[in-house]
Amino acid sequence: MTFCRTLKCLLLSSTIALAPVAHAAGITVHDARNRDIAVTDFARTVSIGGAITEIIYALGLENRLVGIDTTSLYPAAALHDKPNVGYMRQISAEGVLGLNPTLILAIQGSGPRETMDILETAKVPLVLVPDTFSEDGLIEKIRLVGHAMGVDARAACLSAAVGTNLAQLRTLRARVTKPVRVMFVMSLQNGRALVAGHKTAADEIIRLAGAANAIDEFDGYKIIGDEAIAAARPDVALSIERGKDSLSADAIFAHPGFALTPVAVNKSFITMDGLYLLGFGPRTAAAARDLSVKLYPSLAGPGAAFTSALSAANCRQ
Repeated sequence: MTFCRTLKCLLLSSTIALAPVAHAAGITVHDARNRDIAVTDFARTVSIGGAITEIIYALGLENRLVGIDTTSLYPAAALHDKPNVGYMRQISAEGVLGLNPTLILAIQGSGPRETMDILETAKVPLVLVPDTFSEDGLIEKIRLVGHAMGVDARAACLSAAVGTNLAQLRTLRARVTKPVRVMFVMSLQNGRALVAGHKTAADEIIRLAGAANAIDEFDGYKIIGDEAIAAARPDVALSIERGKDSLSADAIFAHPGFALTPVAVNKSFITMDGLYLLGFGPRTAAAARDLSVKLYPSLAGPGAAFTSALSAANCRQ
C-alpha cells in the first residue's frame, strides 16, 4: 500500500511542469521502438546506459544530468557526482521518477519491462536509444542523443570526430593479413563457458580489431561445453575486467576445453575494461585499436600513429 501511494505521487509529480532551465522547441525523436517522441524540456535528464552517459559528457551536457545508472562508469565523475538509479536491466521506476526528470534516455534493452511501462505511463518523454553494434549504429547513437538534447551541431561535431577515428582504424585493420580467431568469454559457469556469437558487441569489436570470431554457429550469448570450445580452436581468449568476478588467465588455461587449443598452448588471454571494450560509445575506435595492437604486436608501430580525434575536436560548445 505504501509503495502504491508513493508511486502514485511520483507519477503525479512527474507530470507537473518544473522550473525551466533548458527547453526544446519542437524536437521529435524517432527512437528504437519506431515511435516519434516529442521532447519539450531536457533540463533534467536521466541517462540509463553507459554509452549514453559518455556521449552526454562528450557533448558538454553533464549539467543537465540528474541521474545515471551503474553502467555509467566513464567518465569517473559520473558515478561520483550524479544520483544512481541502479543497473540498467533492473531499474526502479520510483528511483527514476523520484528525480523529477523531464527526459529519460535509455539504451535499448533497459528494463525490466514493468518499469519501462510505468515510466511511459508517467508521461515523461522516454527515448529508447538503439544499440546497434556497427560503425553506422555508433554514429547514429551519437546523433540521436544529441538531437534529443537539442544540440545537433555538437552531435555532428562528435560524429565527425568518431568517424575520423573509425577511418584510422580501417587503415590499421587493412594491415592484417591473417585474422586470428578470438573467443569472447563472458564467464565460466560450473566449468562451462558463456561465449559471444554473432550480433553482439563482442563480435563486432573483434571484427573492428581485424580478427575473426571463433564462434560462428549462433547469435547472441550461449553456454558451450568443452568439445565445442576445442572444435572452435580459438587463438585468443578475450574477456572483460569485472573486479572480483573477472576471469583469470590461470582459469582459462587450466580449463579442459581450452587446454588443447592455441589459447592455452600460447598463453593468449586478453582482458579489457568492459565499457571501453563493449560499450559502443565515443571511445570504441580507440578500444578496437588497443585490442588490435594486443592481437597483432606488429601493429604497435602503426597503431601508435592513431590519434584521438575526440581530444582534438571541441564538441562541448
